[in-house]
Amino acid sequence: MKPLLAGGCLCGAVHYSVKDEFIYALNCHCSNCRRATGSAFKPFAGIERDKLCITQGKDNLLIFGDERASHDVHCKTCGSLMFSVVRHGEFVHVTLGTLTDTPTIRPTAHIFVGSKAAWHAITDQLPQHEEFD
Repeated sequence: MKPLLAGGCLCGAVHYSVKDEFIYALNCHCSNCRRATGSAFKPFAGIERDKLCITQGKDNLLIFGDERASHDVHCKTCGSLMFSVVRHGEFVHVTLGTLTDTPTIRPTAHIFVGSKAAWHAITDQLPQHEEFD
């Protein structure tokens, strides 16, 4: 059994644990991810939703989007984007920057590079996809 990883927001109000059993990890360059993170792209790892647990600060969560469908989960105090609920609510995309512990998975590709920031150059050798299916 793989270990649990710890993660949380910038101000420390919200903490979560997630199993180190991520299925995929990607760098998303879409405009929504850029705006949500304030960065050139969002590095994230996907896992089944039931493998992530909020361990502190459940009352301090800010849901952006449709709570019954895809949505982002932020800290209400500092605004940190911790994860996105996707794929009909069955998976979460954990923002890798919010993990305190190091996961075994690494991003394997860049997605939505067709809409990446014009000021950003991708300099690694990972595959690049114009969109994502």
